[in-house]
Amino acid sequence: MTEQTASLYEGTTIIESEGRRIVLLGTAHVSQSSVRQVRMLADAERPDCMCIEIDESRYRSLTDSEAWKKLDIYSVIRQGKGFLLLGNLALASFQRRIGKELGVKPGAEMVEAVGVAREKTIPVVLCDREIQITLKRAWASGGLWSKSKMMAALLGSLFGGESVSEADIESLKETDALSAMMEELSDYLPGAKRVLIDERDRYLAEKIHEAAGSNILAVVGAGHVPGIVRTLEALQAGPIDPPLEELNLIPPKGLISRLLPWLVPLAVGTLFAAGFVRSGWDLTRDMFLLWVLVNGGLSAIGAAIALAHPLTIVASFLAAPITSMNPTIGVGFVSGLLEAVFRKPRVHDFENLQTDIASFRGFFRNRITRVLLVFAFSTVGSSIGTFIGIPYLTSLL
Repeated sequence: MTEQTASLYEGTTIIESEGRRIVLLGTAHVSQSSVRQVRMLADAERPDCMCIEIDESRYRSLTDSEAWKKLDIYSVIRQGKGFLLLGNLALASFQRRIGKELGVKPGAEMVEAVGVAREKTIPVVLCDREIQITLKRAWASGGLWSKSKMMAALLGSLFGGESVSEADIESLKETDALSAMMEELSDYLPGAKRVLIDERDRYLAEKIHEAAGSNILAVVGAGHVPGIVRTLEALQAGPIDPPLEELNLIPPKGLISRLLPWLVPLAVGTLFAAGFVRSGWDLTRDMFLLWVLVNGGLSAIGAAIALAHPLTIVASFLAAPITSMNPTIGVGFVSGLLEAVFRKPRVHDFENLQTDIASFRGFFRNRITRVLLVFAFSTVGSSIGTFIGIPYLTSLL
């Protein structure tokens, strides 16, 4: 193998079995060399099919500059998808910051792969699972503590100021570095690691296995290559359980998650009733004022941290003690919608959304992301207030 050929196939894994050749190219999603390598490998391999680690919705967002302008922030809040969209943007934010430093658009090698395939009329399989399903399954993968750690990790990536060099990015393709990262994620968030990495390894591998043709070029993130290889080897022996369709299902909420919205108002109402029976209206009034101050106060502080409109902050204070007693609506619904009304997103907020999420200031400057931060921070503040307020109410009895 010549030096040029060795360089061309650097970071690839080749699987040959039963007259079929699969070339797995492990990329870093903000690597300029990965972009170049995609085209060169397509020229060298002349594949029958190209499998690409991307789903339809992410591909549209990468290739359609007008996609974010169609976002209806009011519907997002009304449908309770604020955390889901914020998580999606948080995941994109870190890659965009790195890509900005290196002059590479995140996912550019995936877009390049689709472009090359179209130029050469090569069939394409977008073989990743829909991002919304992945995020929902990741959120449902753990209990309250895991969800708290996941939110902390997302916010940390959102507001972190790490600077990463191109050499650091290229090192992400190294197996040892990736293994260490996977082990760290497994220890910190085992449920999320299973959904974000292991399940997608399986999903990607099956889609590659099902692709038509005897010579396949698969462009995937380097972190998925070991899992894909293991799954492809296992598939040679036959189907794997559970069926792939089950990885597209959103697990139902657990019993505690279903009951908690009803248990909180029941507990608070019971404490108010006990206070009235024990000491009459005076104690009940004191308990009510404490509940309002703690729950409403922390929700208002959360809204203020998100730089909400002054009237949104007041509304968060007034609404949180009430919405905490209502299982069907949260304070984020109120604060998010009001923030969107008081500071209606402008045309350039939609136009600059993809740029603004790459910086701390941009997240607060853009009215779309600020609505989401108000939604999230006021909700978190109210939740903290609920779990602090109930023991305080108990102590007054």
